Amino acid sequence: MAEKMFPHRRNTKTVLIGNLKVGGGNPILVQSMTDTDTEDVVATARQIEELAIAGSEIVRITVNSQKAAAAVPNIKNILVKKNISTPLVGDFHYNGDKLLKDNPECASLLDKFRINPGNVGFGSTRDTRFLSMIEMACKHEKPIRIGVNWGSLDQSVLARTMDDNASRAKKASSREIMREALIKSALESAFKANAYGLPNDKIILSCKVSDVQDLIVIYRELAKSCSFPLHLGLTEAGIGSKAVVASTAALSILLQEGIGDTIRISLTPEPNGDRSREVRVAQEILQTMGIRSFVPLVVSCPGCGRTSSVFFQELAEKIQEFLRLKIAVWKHKYPGVEEMKVAVMGCVVNGPGESKHANLGISLPGNGEVPVAPVYENGQKTVTLKGDNIAEDFQEIISKYVEREYLDNRTANTK
Repeated sequence: MAEKMFPHRRNTKTVLIGNLKVGGGNPILVQSMTDTDTEDVVATARQIEELAIAGSEIVRITVNSQKAAAAVPNIKNILVKKNISTPLVGDFHYNGDKLLKDNPECASLLDKFRINPGNVGFGSTRDTRFLSMIEMACKHEKPIRIGVNWGSLDQSVLARTMDDNASRAKKASSREIMREALIKSALESAFKANAYGLPNDKIILSCKVSDVQDLIVIYRELAKSCSFPLHLGLTEAGIGSKAVVASTAALSILLQEGIGDTIRISLTPEPNGDRSREVRVAQEILQTMGIRSFVPLVVSCPGCGRTSSVFFQELAEKIQEFLRLKIAVWKHKYPGVEEMKVAVMGCVVNGPGESKHANLGISLPGNGEVPVAPVYENGQKTVTLKGDNIAEDFQEIISKYVEREYLDNRTANTK
């Protein structure tokens, strides 16, 4: 899954999270977060496993109580037995200093701490409690993410920014003040962590909002103002297609500009929905932009009056699912297979042409067309399928193609 580097990728410090390198020109990593009660060891470990299998390279868990903190070693034990080494991030709010101090094994086993400067402490306790968390990070040699969120912005920073604005000749809008306060909160917290002894290569920043234009403006300014790696995400993105579209719109612009070192898509799951969907969306954003490759993707047409049935739709879905299931094994046996492109087309208009542009393609018969499906491999027609087993036959063709075409890659990597 080598990254196809953009020449203008932002230069940052490299931060080590577990065994992964973040920033410094390393691949942009996909992150997710559990929604289980962390006190439920079995359920949380199961969901971490599901997210890891889906491709989440970093997983964040809520650590909000003594029982949740005490559960972390047990969760880690289950994951180790399953040979899952995905780095775990502890998400702390309000009482993180106490939880880390009271549960040193939790502090030792987590791979990163997430600190929200808006609720790490209040009034006279703020600096003391922030210092306590930084001391724990230093003691256990853990990186931190200073994660500012406009839903829980440090009110003292906001008040100070408003006071500064009042003395200016040209007044900023309330929206501009909010943006400025978010950036200021992140940078001031990072510099304070430096002053307390945490080096720059242990710090990642984020400034999350739920508005696309605000996110773009904030991250552009943040990227110009520091060399810390940045975690991207549109917070409270919403549910369904709206959330996917909004997250894609915001993150794609920033990624294209070379901004961002880890990403998370904060989707509200459908009732009893699959939490792993946020991982797939993040992967698809990176892959469709040509930044990284994770799984062979299916190119398929939307259908029109020429397509006679839903068969091509069902076939496209079946083939995409087939590829997702196979990639877990293929990516280890056949390097580069995740970049393979498969076309499933519904009629003769664009079917053969699109199939020729893909590694593998199949063009199904539309209305009035001969009931056969030509298959193309590397631009050349190789076979014509027909009958009731087209899906199964095409899957077999794909498997044989992978074994044949990507075997050289495997051989080359072992030399």
